[in-house]
Amino acid sequence: MGSGGVEGRVALVTGAARGIGAAVVDALVDAGATVAAVDVDPAVRDRAGDRVRPFVADVSDSAAVAALVDEVERELGPVGIGVPVAGVLRLGSVLDTSDDDWAATFAVNSTGVFVVLRALARRMVEHGSGVLVTVGSNAAGVPRAGMAAYAASKASATMLTRCLGLELAGYGIRCNIVSPGSTDTDMQRLLWTDENGAEQVIAGSPDRFRVGIPLGRIADPSDIADAVLFLVSDRARHITMQNLYVDGGATLRA
Repeated sequence: MGSGGVEGRVALVTGAARGIGAAVVDALVDAGATVAAVDVDPAVRDRAGDRVRPFVADVSDSAAVAALVDEVERELGPVGIGVPVAGVLRLGSVLDTSDDDWAATFAVNSTGVFVVLRALARRMVEHGSGVLVTVGSNAAGVPRAGMAAYAASKASATMLTRCLGLELAGYGIRCNIVSPGSTDTDMQRLLWTDENGAEQVIAGSPDRFRVGIPLGRIADPSDIADAVLFLVSDRARHITMQNLYVDGGATLRA
C-alpha cells in the first residue's frame, strides 16, 4: 500500500470516534499524517494522541464546521487531506419513513458532507493543493429495501463529490469516493437480528433482493481505511471523480 505524500500532512476526518472513521484516523497516523479527529460524540476525545487532535462538532451545522476548520488550521496547519465519514442510518420503508427520519438522515449524510467538503475545498483552493475522499456506501448504487433515506442520501453525497472533483481539477485538487459494503461496525450490527447476522449477510437474502458477498466475508473497517489511504496518497495522483466500491463484490458493481 503506497502512502507517499501523506507523511507530514494535516488531515481532517469526520465520524472519527469509532468504526470506519476511527480506522481511517489510524491509517493516516500510521502513514505519518497529523489528524484532526472530528465527531459529534464527545467520546472522540478518547482518540487524543501524539498526532491526533480530537474536536467535537456537528457536521450538519455550517457555522460550526467553518469555525472548526479555522481552529484546525490555526492549531495544526493547512489541511491537505479531508475525509468525511460521519453518517447515520434510520431504517424503514419509504411508506414508513417520517419527515424527521428523512431530514435527519440527509442532514448528516448529505448536507454534512456538503458543508465539510465546501469548507475544506475553499481552503485547499487558497493553498493550491489537497485531496478529498468521501466515504459513501454501495447502497448509493443499488436499491435496498428498507434503506431508501440512507441510500438516497449517500447517492447525493457521491454525486456531490464527483461534481466537486470536476470543479477543483483545475486547481490540482482530487476528489474521490470510497463506497463500502457491509462492514463490521455498530451501524452494520443494527441490521442483524441474531448472532448469525454476519453469516446471513454473507449468504445473501433473496427475499430482500440481496445477492450476498462473493468474497465470503464481512469487511473490517481497516479494509475501507486502506482504500482511503491509497486514494489520498500520491499513488493515486491521477485519479479523481472516481467511486471505489469496497464491498467484496456484493453489488456486482451495479
